Amino acid sequence: MIDDTTPTGNPAPIPGEDAPAPPPSRYAGPVAGLPPQTGLTTDTAVLTDAYAVIPRSVMRDIVTTYLPGWTGMRMWVLARPMTGFAETFSQYVVELAEGGGCDTPEDDPRVESALFVTGGELDVTIDGACHRLTPGGFAYVPPGAAWSVRNATPGNAGFHWFRKLWQPAAGVTPPDPVVANENDIPPSPMPDTEGSWSTTRFVALDDLRHDMHITVVTFTPGGSIPFAETHVMEHGLFVLEGKAVYRLNRDWVEVGPGDFMWLRAFCPQACYAGGPGRFRYLLYKDVNRHAPLWFGAAGQGR
Repeated sequence: MIDDTTPTGNPAPIPGEDAPAPPPSRYAGPVAGLPPQTGLTTDTAVLTDAYAVIPRSVMRDIVTTYLPGWTGMRMWVLARPMTGFAETFSQYVVELAEGGGCDTPEDDPRVESALFVTGGELDVTIDGACHRLTPGGFAYVPPGAAWSVRNATPGNAGFHWFRKLWQPAAGVTPPDPVVANENDIPPSPMPDTEGSWSTTRFVALDDLRHDMHITVVTFTPGGSIPFAETHVMEHGLFVLEGKAVYRLNRDWVEVGPGDFMWLRAFCPQACYAGGPGRFRYLLYKDVNRHAPLWFGAAGQGR
């Protein structure tokens, strides 16, 4: 089972500010196991034409799967391209046993990947350079890169794995690898929110080589998205810590650590962070490209 309770150290404060550092980050993961036969089946799991909610409580052993070429791994598939669901990306929660991993995780040279570590430590090698990722660690792997991943510590390690077909565009080349840790990056406050809503970014917004952004979004207790945010990006949101009431299309859903939400393009969204601690989620969005005018995953399939 992926550890979802271990603090990982204080993020760096924003330069020039005297405010105390935020509390240690926590990273939720699947609950695993199976519920007792006396458990109730009522839950918040739902799939609609506009959004889906996959709560932590249904991420059990019985819904895990495996991949060829890996050792000591299992994974939960949160999103995959399919009619009526995700269109641009897939997202996995991967659990690796001690020593587990893979020397050739990706078999499609068109695919870019991003990893975000939630527990344990990973050795991620990209084009011959090895990087040790600890909780909060992030790695972007460009399409066509040779890479591998291995659990580097005793016990289990856990991470999110995002995959997307990189979409070529005039005048841009595939991005370089990126290795970072969210705890070393000052979060960027949203304007006029007095720090109650901020985003930790692993790549620059104006780097047009990137056609997806993986970020960590943080709300302090009572912080909110105070309008029905409606725009073209597809969203994947995995709650890392805290709780909130989240608006999805016309519905309000209470979400907490380990819950996953998918929103199709233009699905209205808003939220209120419930406290008592921070509400934080790992966010995927497709960005920086024309809207495809033909059908297919990521607009590239036909």
